[in-house]
Amino acid sequence: MIELLIVIVILGVMAAIAMPRFADSKRKAYLAAMKSDLRNIVSAAESHFADDGTYANWPGPAGTNGVVLTFIGALDSWEATATHASVPGVVCKISRGTAANAVTEAVCQ
Repeated sequence: MIELLIVIVILGVMAAIAMPRFADSKRKAYLAAMKSDLRNIVSAAESHFADDGTYANWPGPAGTNGVVLTFIGALDSWEATATHASVPGVVCKISRGTAANAVTEAVCQ
């Protein structure tokens, strides 16, 4: 009986160690999905610009797997953001154009 109790305690300790690591890996997966969608929006926006000569009036693609994308296009520049309900308070951004604050790689804050 004591051996069974020791095994249960050991399993409990292992589960307590594993749960935070599992939660962190889920958060990293959500961030990766947001960044991936932003990389896809870059290709689609540049393709639209090549066809129409402007980023304005392009609605932008929808996000995948719970990612919400926002695209704001102007004549020669744009900005996109990505959020996810499972990662509250984190916004990933990317922009392109003549603005001094334009970034070419997705930045999450």
